[in-house]
Amino acid sequence: MKRRDFLKYVGCGCCGYALTSCSTAPITNRSQLTLMPESMINSQAASAYANFKKKAKLSGDSVTLSMIEEIAEKMKVAISAYFTNKKIEDPTKNYKWEHLLIEDDKTLNAWCMPGGKIAVYTGILKVTKNIDGLAIVMGHEIAHAVAKHSLERASASMAVNVGTLAADIFLGGAISRTRNTVGQNTGVDILQVGILNPFSRVQETEADYLGLAFCSMAGYDLYAGPELWKRMQEENKGREPPQFLSTHPSSANRIAQLRSWIPTVRKNFPKLNNV
Repeated sequence: MKRRDFLKYVGCGCCGYALTSCSTAPITNRSQLTLMPESMINSQAASAYANFKKKAKLSGDSVTLSMIEEIAEKMKVAISAYFTNKKIEDPTKNYKWEHLLIEDDKTLNAWCMPGGKIAVYTGILKVTKNIDGLAIVMGHEIAHAVAKHSLERASASMAVNVGTLAADIFLGGAISRTRNTVGQNTGVDILQVGILNPFSRVQETEADYLGLAFCSMAGYDLYAGPELWKRMQEENKGREPPQFLSTHPSSANRIAQLRSWIPTVRKNFPKLNNV
């Protein structure tokens, strides 16, 4: 097959698939590309979470675990109530929520897999400080799952890989040569910095906004968000990379953005009576 014919068929196939695989993120209505069923990602996440739970060192801090469960339950109810009130299909209706507190004081992290599989590391507690700070962190992580960011990232990686392959064939390998040369000289992957990192920062910003909305509906203090990131900024002082090299917005930008959102979020996502 001639190169031009190959590109034509690959291009038409990808575009046709993309056009029939577009969706929108809940609440923000940002356009998303989803090239695989959500059920597949959720099933994989459930399996990975089960394996993780077998190997992880679980904390015996029952007070903090109860706090995590309380926050998760309030947000679960708030999210479902929001979509019910708006007469929109609830993206969490099939979630099988689970919560873990991991004994690891060196890891400042928490996450929520697709399907509502939550883990919080004890290390993050020195930054969250209180229930409102912890709610901000959990709201952000839950937002990633609600907005189907894992599904979107997998789809984006697939699209970038196929698109890069097609373009590389057309350009006689120029993209691979340039990528390798820049990588060897600077240690920077041009596709990562130019495409994937900005895309990831969009998702992180969206999760910050949605997480703030979930906290507002669940009745938590939204000003805990900027204060949390001030503490995180101090914790990471001297180790935070420039924003363009990172998958996350800078702490300074997050602090400013969260502060600017609070009045609007309070107005648009007031505390729900049944939470």
